[in-house]
Amino acid sequence: MAYQVASLAKLTEQFARIPGIGRKSAQRYAYYVLSQPQQYAKDFADALLDASKSIKRCSVCQNLTDGELCPICSAEGRDRSVICVVADPRDVVAFERMREYKGLYHVLHGLISPTDGIGPEELTVKQLLARLGSEVTEVVMATDPTVEGEATAMYLSRLIKPMGIKVTRLAYGIPVGGNLEYADDVTLCRALEGRNVM
Repeated sequence: MAYQVASLAKLTEQFARIPGIGRKSAQRYAYYVLSQPQQYAKDFADALLDASKSIKRCSVCQNLTDGELCPICSAEGRDRSVICVVADPRDVVAFERMREYKGLYHVLHGLISPTDGIGPEELTVKQLLARLGSEVTEVVMATDPTVEGEATAMYLSRLIKPMGIKVTRLAYGIPVGGNLEYADDVTLCRALEGRNVM
């Protein structure tokens, strides 16, 4: 019978549930947490519970926030005529990191993927369409250049174009199969500048 401490095994299992964390990494994290003073574990748990309770979706763009509106939607001076559509809140962070884009965002919280059972109904498509009033002149499709990202961009483009709004797509400075989250600032900036009409 293998040596196992039940509470250590349980902690390791919880870390292993995080996407991208394998069993060995999860075990290293568990041992690290246990090697720290008990206050560290308490602070870690408190931060996790606080984030889980207080973070919600912005009522306008669906990005993560701890208020009614996210800091971007509530900021003065943003270009409200352009909305950049992204799949994930991490993509907003990637765009904001380069400090070049001054418009607004809309977070879909996923991409259309029939094989995974994700259709437009599971995304925030209705909320996006509700935002497209007379003030919006351009929607930038900034989904990943994958099959799912392309399918989502094409689907949204077909819904938005009849409204008389220009729909553009990021230029392919981002490699096919790549993720916006991992793109460097220069590549992301060139992709944004070279976007094309769909």
